[in-house]
Amino acid sequence: MMGGMMGAAMAGWTLLSLVLLGVLVGGGIWAAHHLARRGPVPPISHAPTPGLAEAQALLRRRYAAGEIGREDYLQGKIDLE
Repeated sequence: MMGGMMGAAMAGWTLLSLVLLGVLVGGGIWAAHHLARRGPVPPISHAPTPGLAEAQALLRRRYAAGEIGREDYLQGKIDLE
């Protein structure tokens, strides 16, 4: 009698495991399909904005005029990137 109960419990866990696996696989397929329908991601524009281009030009002019040193220029260049 003990073997019968143990077999029923194993069958229950196996069925539960299969249902859980099905839910996970189905959810993955749904997510992949949903994300694919969104279309391609638009490219990121690397064109400098007008304000950024102005700031970079001002930094170059100040460096060329000797108002700031090399270290300040390089740090400003990094900060603006």
